[in-house]
Amino acid sequence: VAARREKEKEKLRAYLALEKQILDLKEANQWTQEALRLTEQFLSSNPEHYTIWNYRRDIFTNFIFKDRTPEESHKLLFSDLAFTTTALKRHPKVYTIWNHRRWCLESMPEGPGNADDGGAEGGEGWKMSAWSQEMIIVEKMLSMDERNFHAWDYRRYILSHCPASLKRTDSDELAYTTRHIEKNHSNFSAWHQRSLVYTKLWSEKPESRTKALLDKEFELVKQALWMAPDDQSGWMYHRWLIGNGEEPEVLEREISVIEELLEEEPESRWCLNSLVHYKRLLLQHRSGEQHQLTEDCRQSLNKLASIDKMRRQRYEGICSYPCSLLRNVLPYFSFDTLTYYGSKKQ
Repeated sequence: VAARREKEKEKLRAYLALEKQILDLKEANQWTQEALRLTEQFLSSNPEHYTIWNYRRDIFTNFIFKDRTPEESHKLLFSDLAFTTTALKRHPKVYTIWNHRRWCLESMPEGPGNADDGGAEGGEGWKMSAWSQEMIIVEKMLSMDERNFHAWDYRRYILSHCPASLKRTDSDELAYTTRHIEKNHSNFSAWHQRSLVYTKLWSEKPESRTKALLDKEFELVKQALWMAPDDQSGWMYHRWLIGNGEEPEVLEREISVIEELLEEEPESRWCLNSLVHYKRLLLQHRSGEQHQLTEDCRQSLNKLASIDKMRRQRYEGICSYPCSLLRNVLPYFSFDTLTYYGSKKQ
């Protein structure tokens, strides 16, 4: 035990000495090949040190890009992409690694016409090669961990910044998210990406938001709710589809679907929460049913208070609202903010 502790102390001393050496070089504005090597050595052991990543980029900007040819700069940037690929295999959820990859892509110099033309002069061959490689890498990472939200966010970055010839169509993206959702209904990132695609599509082409398409989406999310009624991913997407509840017929249909699920899962917090939320939305359209809908909400809230004791006071507080206040529904996501973040108390 003593020998192991001494070995750990020695590693810590070496780590701190290397950190000090690099920071001293940074303070002295030393932009050298040796400094670049030292940053790689340090970041291989601790890729979360953002100051040293910044210094590494400064070395590229003040030394590599000024003193090297575009071809040499291209090779060094590709080497850095390979370096961060290795780092991501060990640390797939470290922000600083993903951020450095973005910087490498954005700093790639102009190069040959395409990646396979033997070096013919032209436009953006090096950039095209880099962007193409990135999509392959990030989708391979998502195949290993389909819920890595860092990888999903990076993939969105690639799609929004890559050359036009590499961009995906909305249909391609929807098919991609469908595959991930069918593989794992709890994949919140895939549901989120799906909502972003539809938001963009419906903004650009409002006529594409058809009843048939929405019914298809409700059917897809219904399968997820029945497969995993205690998982928030499907419920959040369902709320996004409902929106502010402007279509009472859709609200009534979906309330019936959830009530059917509640019969099978009588203590499902998400079922009860959603029923309260949707019935509060329905109060805006069915004033003649105010008494019954209000009573239904209060029954569900009382049951939630008994099964979800951590939020008991919240449910009791909402339950005490007079009918007139209960009808003044908050924006659809804010109603359940505390429930969504739960014990994280965010």
